[in-house]
Amino acid sequence: MEYPIIPEKTAMLFFDTLNIYLKPTNPAPDVAPKIEAQIAAMKKMEVACREAGIVLFYGQADHRPDGKDFWPHVVDLGYGGTPGQPPFKTAAPGVVANSWGAEVIEELAPQPADYVIKKHRWSTFFQTHMELSLRTAGIDTLMLAGGSTEIGIASTAYAARDLNYHQIILRDACRSGRPGMDDFWMDKVFPGFCRVMTVDEAISLFAVPVS
Repeated sequence: MEYPIIPEKTAMLFFDTLNIYLKPTNPAPDVAPKIEAQIAAMKKMEVACREAGIVLFYGQADHRPDGKDFWPHVVDLGYGGTPGQPPFKTAAPGVVANSWGAEVIEELAPQPADYVIKKHRWSTFFQTHMELSLRTAGIDTLMLAGGSTEIGIASTAYAARDLNYHQIILRDACRSGRPGMDDFWMDKVFPGFCRVMTVDEAISLFAVPVS
């Protein structure tokens, strides 16, 4: 049985699609094409959603300049640790509220009718108005794009699952900075509680014609 995507019941979440992550200074040669492809896929989905009447949400990291809304966790690796080193405390994230780096990239800039969810932790649901806004909009299905795959996308997806939302993870519109992570999550983890598909596959399931 094929399950169509019903626009009035569906929301599109762009997670941390921010300048600091998608407009890096001097990206590595092998990273730049991946970022360009991800932005192109997300832009295609944004346009299709607006044409179909699918509501858009933006999860936007929002941290105090003094770092007082951050909690340092004791970890083995964190974002860039080396296997085998002693445990250490994580440092505050580099995303500072009201800075250029914290802004959504120009290609996906939110419009007045969109929902911008300011968040202080990985999950877009944690102590935000995300769930309230989805419920009042009559949404039961959430599409996710952005990154990092194993961090914000995964954390938000687990939260949405426990809140009884159907989910679609857009494979070519998500990205991790770590080798092998995308394939592992898309092939081994997410299919256990979500649907995983490309942007084109998702658009083909919209229950309205898209020009």
